[in-house]
Formats: sequence, C-alpha cells, structure tokens
Amino acid sequence: MSLAVEDLGVALGGRSVVEGVSFASPAGRFLALVGPNGAGKTSLLRGLAGLVRASGRIRLGEDDLAALAPRERARRVAYLPQGHEAHWPLPARDIVALGRIPHGAGDPTRLSPRDAEAVEEAMRLTDTLAFADRAVTTLSGGERARVALARVFAVGAPLVLADEPTAALDPGHQIAVMQALRGAARAGAIVVAVTHDLGLAARFADRVLVLDGGRIAADGEPEDALSAETLRRVFGVEAYRDRFRDEAVLVPWA
Repeated sequence: MSLAVEDLGVALGGRSVVEGVSFASPAGRFLALVGPNGAGKTSLLRGLAGLVRASGRIRLGEDDLAALAPRERARRVAYLPQGHEAHWPLPARDIVALGRIPHGAGDPTRLSPRDAEAVEEAMRLTDTLAFADRAVTTLSGGERARVALARVFAVGAPLVLADEPTAALDPGHQIAVMQALRGAARAGAIVVAVTHDLGLAARFADRVLVLDGGRIAADGEPEDALSAETLRRVFGVEAYRDRFRDEAVLVPWA
C-alpha cells in the first residue's frame, strides 16, 4: 500500500510550521525524518497521523486519510509519540494488546485468536516476549520503549509513524529499536521515524527526508540526502563517513 503526501501544511497558533511538504513512498520502506530543532518534524508527523489540522492531501493506497472514520484511520495509521511513559503496573503483554483496540479488542486477557496472534508477532519483532508477563512499570527504559513500539506494531497498520523512538536510550537499545523499525518495513509497512541521530538514519533508513524551516531541504537515499553540502547548510556540521560490516557509518563533526 503506497503513501502519497501532497502539499502538506501545518499551522500552530496562527504560525506556519510545516509548508508545502510533498513526498511519496511504496510499501516496505523505512523513511527517516531529520532536521534541526524547530524544523517542524514532530508537527509534520502529527499532521500525517491526523492529530493536528493539516492542509493538503494524504493518500494511503486509494484512500484519502482525512475522509476516513476515526476507527478506520486508527487501523491504517499507528503512531508512537515522544515520551511514551507507562504509569499503570499492567503486564507488558496487556500494554501491547492495546494496539488491537482499533480492531474491536476489549479485555486484553480475552483476545480473539487473531488479536492474540498479532500481539505475539509484535512482541516477537521487538524482542519483548521474555518479559511479557512483567509489570511494565518494573521494566528498564529500553524495555519499556520496545513494549511501546510493540503496541504500535500490534495495530498491524500499513503506515507506522514514530517520533524520536530512540530518545534517551543507550546505544544497544537504540540499535534494537531501529532494527525493529526496519524489520516492520521489511514486513511490508511504510515506516516514518523522526530522529536526531544522523548516524542511525544513515545506517538504517532506506530514504532520508531533511526538514528545515518547515520545508523539505533534501530527500533521497541516505548518502545523497545527507550529503556534505546538506549537512553544512542545514546542520552546520561536517561528517566522518565510512562503512562497517556493509552498513553506512556517519559521525557528525563540528
């Protein structure tokens, strides 16, 4: 299922924060959205998710997302916000099962076989099955982040949006989360993730969109979108580049 974004704009408090953003993607692609602070990345992601009023058009397959009923839209678009904290001592599996609510699931302890299978697969993809029965409040920050991501994957949506999913995680957990996002894309979803880590974007994404001042400043494969000229112009940095184990290495340098 393809995604087509046409002339998307978002205004907050009467001020334009995203303007004229257009891009398209086939299924099975991992897109990283990068840019300096205040570039409009979160506003763009929230506009794609339908959480803020946006101008322009967003089409997923043959459907205009703005025309869909809320429950149907929730089946098509799964969103992971920043700061996904858990405050209730529910088992991790029950948190993940919340992702099945758009499909009609209720009590997380009495799921249909289809819903239970979706939860199991989401936890397998995020490597969270080992602590499925532990209270989420007892888990480490990295474990909680993966549970939150599993909840998003459990929706089974063709479009996955993740806002800084690796924030405040140690390097090992950052890599695990990015591997899970890439795995979701390889399974057929379109994944759009905001990140401030240009190295992770270069290594894991199929495509990078660079946002600056609410507009797309560069768009393409990581090597092209994160060119030396773009890094200097948008971020004011140079970068060390290499390859290790057949994956891109990019280390910003100022």
